[in-house]
Amino acid sequence: MAIEDMKNTLYQMGEKAKIASYKLAAMSPKDKDKCLNAMADALELAADEIKKENEKDLVAGQEKGLSQAMLDRLKLDDERIKGMADGLRILTTLEDPVGKELDTIVRPNGLKIQKVSVPLGVIGIIFESRPNVTVDAAGLCLKAGNAVILRGGSEAIHSNLALGHILNRAGLATGLPEGAVQLVPFTDREGVGILCQMDNYVDLVIPRGGEGLIRAVVTQATIPVIKHYKGVCHQFVDVSADIEMALDIVENSKCHRPGVCNAMETLIIHQDIAEEFSAKVAERLFGRGVELRGDSSFCDLVPEALEASEGDWSEEYLDLILAVRIADSVESAISHINKYGSHHSDGIISNERASIELFLNQVDSSTVYVNASTRFTDGGEFGMGCEIGISTDKLHARGPMGLPELTTYKYLVVGEGQIR
Repeated sequence: MAIEDMKNTLYQMGEKAKIASYKLAAMSPKDKDKCLNAMADALELAADEIKKENEKDLVAGQEKGLSQAMLDRLKLDDERIKGMADGLRILTTLEDPVGKELDTIVRPNGLKIQKVSVPLGVIGIIFESRPNVTVDAAGLCLKAGNAVILRGGSEAIHSNLALGHILNRAGLATGLPEGAVQLVPFTDREGVGILCQMDNYVDLVIPRGGEGLIRAVVTQATIPVIKHYKGVCHQFVDVSADIEMALDIVENSKCHRPGVCNAMETLIIHQDIAEEFSAKVAERLFGRGVELRGDSSFCDLVPEALEASEGDWSEEYLDLILAVRIADSVESAISHINKYGSHHSDGIISNERASIELFLNQVDSSTVYVNASTRFTDGGEFGMGCEIGISTDKLHARGPMGLPELTTYKYLVVGEGQIR
């Protein structure tokens, strides 16, 4: 598609979205929830249509040689379609984040100053692989009063177009403003750069996908970007850990869905339990088909493990591969995580209060766990309904982003003729 044609299409979408955002900001919670419920019902009724279009993407993905992990992200079945619909319905049960009084000050001169939450406006979502993002992002943005422009990847184009059409059809029939939910109908890479520089129309960009996509967005954007580059997540098994609990947590953190950003990529074991735990965790993980890459101490204990390179400690495998290191203390584990991690999700498995407190206070990550799997870093698991993404930034939003993170605020100042 010619660059000029892409620009014209995206600018028209941006103008529609901006107009829709003003109308959305004034929609009542009841009207927004009505649209969300209609969208949820429409998804379930159109399950066969969705799966038919999704199959086209799966076949194309297999022909392109996508990994099993990537194909798993792409796949939509009845359970996942129902999950998307239920995510929208959960949003209707949550408190509307718009119009909340955050603070009120009455000045000595009588001016009443209210700080009130308002929608961000127009949000651009740029994502890869997972078509459920189309639904999650549309629902969250709508509930928070924002218009959204969605740009999915080529590997999910048929699925995304089908989902976008179904959401729009149901939303427009129940009062959703035209332009509130739009899907970019082409996947040319140049479109990303155009969208990221539409300052007049788009207020925020959120990329969801691999590190390459996210860095490309950040490099090109002239609009604020909320992001995480990758998920290099850790579990540290402390000397006081319950061994069986630790084995279960480690297995779940690595094997439940290895192709997602909150899967564990590095395991750290305290040296005082390394001999016992290494043998047991290796047996458990080898049984799940996991390839282990260890430091010299771990490889001495588990000869079947491969020797880890320096690059392994910062690698996001998104596959059944795990880096393993032996540490002599909780301080050493924390130092490793802060050096090599991605500030996403990191956990300690321990029964020692002092170690736990030290870990919680010093690990510089958006989400820190005690005796639980990193797989819980998710908007749904955090009670947010579906999520718009996970941020490792420190300004505006951090960790799983739900409804409050899709609002900003403004000041409402009421006087009785005061002048300065």
